[in-house]
Amino acid sequence: MIFGAAFGAALPVWGQSGVGVATVDQDRLFSQSKLGQALLGEIDQRGDALVAENVEIEAELTAEERALTEARAEMDGAEFRERARAFDEKVRRLRAEQDAKARALSRLQEEARATFVRRVSPILSSLLSEIGADVLLDRRSVLAAAAGVDITDRAIARIDAEAIEEAPPEGETPAATPD
Repeated sequence: MIFGAAFGAALPVWGQSGVGVATVDQDRLFSQSKLGQALLGEIDQRGDALVAENVEIEAELTAEERALTEARAEMDGAEFRERARAFDEKVRRLRAEQDAKARALSRLQEEARATFVRRVSPILSSLLSEIGADVLLDRRSVLAAAAGVDITDRAIARIDAEAIEEAPPEGETPAATPD
């Protein structure tokens, strides 16, 4: 869908009978090409760090809740309510902070996909021109297709061969820490 829209320019007709169509698996292009893997590498590391941080926070909160529950018998009602209120506020604050980090990470992944599409569009356009196709569709939106219409493997190979494998230009990859 994204790639289909990216190729609005007319390309040579594939064969004699009309418009040529090719398909790709967008997820495979992104996850299996070297460029996609490079764009996702840092995001995956940040995701793993966020999961580890969440596990650590959960363990700390569980221990704190257990200690509060055990200390309840030693406290008067007003003191317990105050400590319980403070604990609830802490839980809400931490949850909001972690949710914000997860949303930021999701935005980073969306930005990485947009960067990927921007960088591979000329490569895919060239590949379509070579095979005489006018349209490139995501394989998931095609109900049936003749053998050879899916060019995902060929596209990945071309992206790996032609995409700049160094770090993308400043501002093209998500660099902000998801805080």
